[in-house]
Amino acid sequence: MFRNQYDNDVTVWSPQGRIHQIEYAMEAVKQGSTTVGLKSKTHAVLVALKRAQSEIVVHQKKILHVDNHIGISIAGLTADARLLSKTQIPTQRYGWRPYGAGLLIAGYGDMGPYIFQTCPSFNYFDCRAMSIGACSQSARTYLERHMSEFMECNLNDLVKHGLRALRETLPAGQDLTTKNVSIGTAGKDLEFMIYDDDDVSPFLEGLEERPQRKAQPAQPADEPAEKADEPMEH
Repeated sequence: MFRNQYDNDVTVWSPQGRIHQIEYAMEAVKQGSTTVGLKSKTHAVLVALKRAQSEIVVHQKKILHVDNHIGISIAGLTADARLLSKTQIPTQRYGWRPYGAGLLIAGYGDMGPYIFQTCPSFNYFDCRAMSIGACSQSARTYLERHMSEFMECNLNDLVKHGLRALRETLPAGQDLTTKNVSIGTAGKDLEFMIYDDDDVSPFLEGLEERPQRKAQPAQPADEPAEKADEPMEH
């Protein structure tokens, strides 16, 4: 995206009917590390991927505590999200810069567990399961495929589903570890808890190994290509 005369203020519309500052904030969310939220009848779970700029830098926290029953996970600009978790009035002023952070909010209330997604475009959605951030479409595909299983899951199984969905966003050869994963849980008679580092180990130990994608062998140049109407070997 390039700067132009219509992106100096959040109240200025372009001739195409777009608000560029909101689009910039939405793009920041798409570039952020992936986070997954899902719920059952009794619990709500957040699973987030933590990034570090280098091996000598500590991984940034991606799940934040709001109160005893609510927590948020972040995709986008971490500094903006930290401000959102502490202040309310600035988020209600339409003339301010849109915060470049997307949030998944998990908690437990009178109506049971819940997952909400909030966007820099001022929209929010009540979700059964959701993923935001970079490569989040791969996680959403997993969530959609297993949606019918979530409601009857206990806490441990629900966390495993979240980890599997998050793992789908990783490149080949990389897997989830205690250093790059953070987990948040809430439920009935259960305060919002955040699991980091060694506390994540029990959940990862019960997770099956990531299946390896087998590369198709290259076809020799002197052999004719398979016909379109013939089934390919697997």
